[in-house]
Amino acid sequence: MSEIVVKVENLYKEIEGRKILKGVSFEVRKGEIFSIIGGSGSGKTSITKHIIGLWKPTSGRVEVFGKEVPKLSLREMDELRKNIGYVFQEGALFDSLKVWENVGFYFLEHTNMRREEIRKIALEKLRLVDLEEDVMDLMPSELSGGMRKRVSIARAIATNPQLIIYDEPTSGLDPITSRVIDRLILQLRERTGTTAIVVTHDMISAFTISDRLMVVKKGEIVAMGTPEEVLKSDDPFIQEFIGDMKDCLAKGSEVSN
Repeated sequence: MSEIVVKVENLYKEIEGRKILKGVSFEVRKGEIFSIIGGSGSGKTSITKHIIGLWKPTSGRVEVFGKEVPKLSLREMDELRKNIGYVFQEGALFDSLKVWENVGFYFLEHTNMRREEIRKIALEKLRLVDLEEDVMDLMPSELSGGMRKRVSIARAIATNPQLIIYDEPTSGLDPITSRVIDRLILQLRERTGTTAIVVTHDMISAFTISDRLMVVKKGEIVAMGTPEEVLKSDDPFIQEFIGDMKDCLAKGSEVSN
């Protein structure tokens, strides 16, 4: 049986009387790409906030690497987060820092490593996302949207995390660049062996890169399984959500080949 990296049991979250999550339960296995899909306000990002310890459950259990997240001390939480890479929706690069400084930001801020050493680490990670040394000294403003996304992924893997959370990784990108990012997520899994949680509303992305996926609506799980299993669901919401995407998915499936 595969090792469980993330385990969520009967997760409820209520804020000022509003129920955000309603009994969410799922597991993410080591080495898999697990996508959480849903419309705006469905609760998908709320789930990841519990995984990284930004939110505490109203009730329920959240475990990451076998540790119950809400019960961790601040020091234990810092150690946990070092093992989780997070790719923000808008990239969240520091405009005043060069590319290599963005990628090596953790080491610049939290270690006494020499800048030359950090540059070497940055270059290593940039090459993992198919960027080369010629971008090292550029500023984020000099990069295309797709390149900025790659740099943000390189920063997320800088500390060699075992788990990467991608928050809307194809948001704001054109369809061609979106498929490039999809291929990159697959390549990184092959190159580094990391586990990935992908939060997305991009249907083509979710159904072509995921080993399993979970569809959420208004804080509840509507469907969960392999892409094939979810596509076969006769749930009215699933069919409405998928709509006429099946033909597009067939065309987009070549991204995983």
